Amino acid sequence: MVSQKVVVKNLKGLHIRPVTEMCNQAAKYKSIITFTVGDKTVNAKSLLSVLSAKVHCGAEIEFVCEGTDEEEALRKMIEIIEQGLGERIDGEETLS
Repeated sequence: MVSQKVVVKNLKGLHIRPVTEMCNQAAKYKSIITFTVGDKTVNAKSLLSVLSAKVHCGAEIEFVCEGTDEEEALRKMIEIIEQGLGERIDGEETLS
């Protein structure tokens, strides 16, 4: 099991478009991928679970990955959050 914290930089937080991208990326891995925000832990592969977490800009989330490809999965999840999932961060568009 590996884990790492990251701050959400998307100006509008995690809404349907970036959540769809995140879930699609998470689904590529065999590992169980979850993240915690506040007192909620959600399955990063589940669109509805992630949307229900209501993650806003500036929120710190902690990803936890467990499985055969856990390190690669964690690296990818941190990378896509830091890059903004194709959304505006720090006033710039980050289309992927």
